[in-house]
Amino acid sequence: MPSLQYVDVPSTQAHTATVIWLHGLGDSGNGFAPIVPELKLPEDSGIRFIFPHAPERPVTINNGMRMRAWYDITTMDFNHRADRTGVEESATQVAELIEGEIAAGISPNRIVLAGFSQGGVIALHMAARSPHTLAGVMALSTYMCEPQKLSSEMNSNNISTPIFMGHGSLDEVVPLALGKSACETLKQQGFKVNLNTYAMQHSVCFEELQDIRAYLVEALNINESA
Repeated sequence: MPSLQYVDVPSTQAHTATVIWLHGLGDSGNGFAPIVPELKLPEDSGIRFIFPHAPERPVTINNGMRMRAWYDITTMDFNHRADRTGVEESATQVAELIEGEIAAGISPNRIVLAGFSQGGVIALHMAARSPHTLAGVMALSTYMCEPQKLSSEMNSNNISTPIFMGHGSLDEVVPLALGKSACETLKQQGFKVNLNTYAMQHSVCFEELQDIRAYLVEALNINESA
């Protein structure tokens, strides 16, 4: 598999932490990159943001149209919606980005993995199976791939890693009930996860953005007093 291309938003000062943020179906890394200045994080926070582009692939439910997707969707039935083979292929590619950051001197506990919708599916899948203990995981407007297999496939590396979940109460693309189900499945296995709900559709709102900012400040121990 070829390495993922990505939008790189480098830290303005010494690079000490990384956020890898995965987009949703049909989008690209360019979709979320403009969020970085909106977070209004301190200039000396040292965070590099990486926004990978998913590979292009035919998506079955969209009449086989090729688009950027982390996995194929063959049915609207959420119990079988995430194509496991595609999920694992994408997880392997994203893991390469994580390994690249570690090789560059960034400790895993200074890396946050984030994802929206399809990207969130990948983030949750990886968080439960990662060989590394990450600083944090953000899963936005999303659900879980094969939740029934979590207990037999998970490891405990990120059992205490704070997982931020955000979901719109008006989401008609990925209903809130699916986010709640993913959250409960993780909690049942001991993961430290919190689901935040917002009066929005399948998107990100200002209130959620403020909560994401606060989450990153805490997860990456950002000093705001300077």
